[in-house]
Amino acid sequence: QVQLLESGGGSVQAGGSLKLSCAASIIMYSSKCIGWFRQAPGREREGIAAIVTGSHFTVYADSTQGRFTLSENMTRNTVYLEMTDLKPEDTAMYYCANGACAYPLVSMLDEQYYQHWGQGTQVTVSS
Repeated sequence: QVQLLESGGGSVQAGGSLKLSCAASIIMYSSKCIGWFRQAPGREREGIAAIVTGSHFTVYADSTQGRFTLSENMTRNTVYLEMTDLKPEDTAMYYCANGACAYPLVSMLDEQYYQHWGQGTQVTVSS
């Protein structure tokens, strides 16, 4: 069964940190790209980061570069998104997704390359 499960969302004050997790079934995990997206109310879904699983190759959107960091635990088939210096504009529903990698890797910030999506986890940052 294809499955992605996000966790780790919550409410923090500006300047705070959160670490999101995306647990994937092994069928989806091997040699694939895992991407993180977010969608705020009234706005389009935005690609913020992606990783080629097992390779440590990553790409970040300009809006998150330097503040968000991807990592993975291959034994747990889990990708993490550590978010620091959070701002109110980071408030959104955060989703992880899985797909075959496309290159250049910056392509993986585009949702069209993803086939499977999790249900999302809410992140709320107050000022």
